[in-house]
Amino acid sequence: MQSVTLIIDKRLELSTKYKKLLESASNKVIISKDLITSMKIIQDKEPDLIIISDSFDDDLSDFCKQVRALTYNMRPIIVAMSKSADFNDRIKVLESGADDFLSEPVNSEEFKVRMTAHLRREFESNLNPKLILPNKNYTLRAMKRKLSEDKNWAMLYISIENFESYKQAYTQLASDKLLQTYSAIIKASLNENDYIGEICENIFLVITDVIQAERLAGFLTFAFDSVSSKFYAEHDLERGYMILQGDEFAGKRANFVHTTIGIVTNEFSKYKNTTQLLNTLVQVHNIANKPDKSNFLIERPKLEAQNSIIEKEYNNKILIYETDEALSILLNTILTLQGYETKILNEYTIQTSCKIPAIIIVDANETNDEKNNGLDLCYKLKQNDNFKDSKIIVTSIIHDKELILNAGADLYLPKPYEIPNLIRWVDSFMKEFNN
Repeated sequence: MQSVTLIIDKRLELSTKYKKLLESASNKVIISKDLITSMKIIQDKEPDLIIISDSFDDDLSDFCKQVRALTYNMRPIIVAMSKSADFNDRIKVLESGADDFLSEPVNSEEFKVRMTAHLRREFESNLNPKLILPNKNYTLRAMKRKLSEDKNWAMLYISIENFESYKQAYTQLASDKLLQTYSAIIKASLNENDYIGEICENIFLVITDVIQAERLAGFLTFAFDSVSSKFYAEHDLERGYMILQGDEFAGKRANFVHTTIGIVTNEFSKYKNTTQLLNTLVQVHNIANKPDKSNFLIERPKLEAQNSIIEKEYNNKILIYETDEALSILLNTILTLQGYETKILNEYTIQTSCKIPAIIIVDANETNDEKNNGLDLCYKLKQNDNFKDSKIIVTSIIHDKELILNAGADLYLPKPYEIPNLIRWVDSFMKEFNN
């Protein structure tokens, strides 16, 4: 992304000279000849560097204070240019918010080198040292600048799903390697004028042209799936999932990581601000997200139609398979008090007539009990299209974690368990299901 420099100077000859010295493929220079227009440009473009001269009637130090107050949340570099070489004038201006003070006339080479150094420091201060990518604040600034342009553009909201689970299972070091590999793949696939930055640890934003966007998303989903298997241990690959250690006595089943990409362009909609744009990106991304498969989706005109995006109804239903009457009553009472809609079943049969639950709690009992075989039920539930997305918690006296998770359980909770621990997992799965 180009950096932006704003020169506030009413002198045509000198401001044009400064612009020629600084403008390049990596730096866009804007000249403003009055203070009111300058304030509007600062709000719209959020420049990285602001050069203010004392060619106006206003006191230079007062103007520096106004600009600094206006830009407190973006903190650009402010350089004051003055015909004065007085020491007290320098101190006054620097104390008013300027980062540097240059007395005119200034040597052209020195001016260019100083400003380039300021721009470099400003950019580097906004880099994530782990990935060498611009951070969220700088990325939001890039989005805001793009909104003010007349050219067509496309933005890709790129995430690594199940990233937190991977980090928990394989440590921070391994997750850093995964991020670095994927960011390197994205960088290598971009054109010179494209932009890539961070939204958060496992979410990237790419700004590119409309023609390339869909082709780029298709390549990234393919590339990610091609390399992601190299980040797992052999036993996990053979098993087909990761096992997380939620606490000392619980094991949670977690899907492998995948990438999801939501694409928005300005072909069909004009966005008023970055908040509206970011919300749309998240909506399209969420529609594209599949539980265990990389996917992408590009915004189409129909997504902009009124009521075209139907919000998912919040599902708080819990189905409980428990043959112990006392325990089933206890679970039903406690979970109902937590605000959940519960249903108790004493027979291990699949109920197709009831509303699809967000969570199913199954007591596995003994594996040799054909009538009440919870593991067999668990397997059948996961194979059933109606229940495949429901989160299954299996409680059991059978202390064989992999046996239970291989049957399709999302969490193994050995008996006896503490009720607060179960509620914690129910809350977590309920949020995950309704996300």
